[in-house]
Amino acid sequence: MKQSSSCVTVLSSGDALGPVVRARRKSQSLRIDDAAALLGVSVDLMSRLENGQGSVRLDKAMAVLDGLGLALMVLPKEHPWVRETAAQLAPTNSGQQS
Repeated sequence: MKQSSSCVTVLSSGDALGPVVRARRKSQSLRIDDAAALLGVSVDLMSRLENGQGSVRLDKAMAVLDGLGLALMVLPKEHPWVRETAAQLAPTNSGQQS
């Protein structure tokens, strides 16, 4: 997972979504049980989603994202937004020769 200061995240695996969800929930000062109740999902589902354990149906994951004010975008890897985000997050090679 890569995350920039503008809160744009490029996920490299399915379980990389969990930390994004957890951070967003905590930024809203919500306990996991309170968030689950507000979003109409179980605490078990929230826990599995946040910890990347087990499977979570896509419709349930989308409901959690929407409820927390997050959006999921699917773009080709060559899309300019993906390349730009990756470039911003890449470690700089200052002082290194190629």
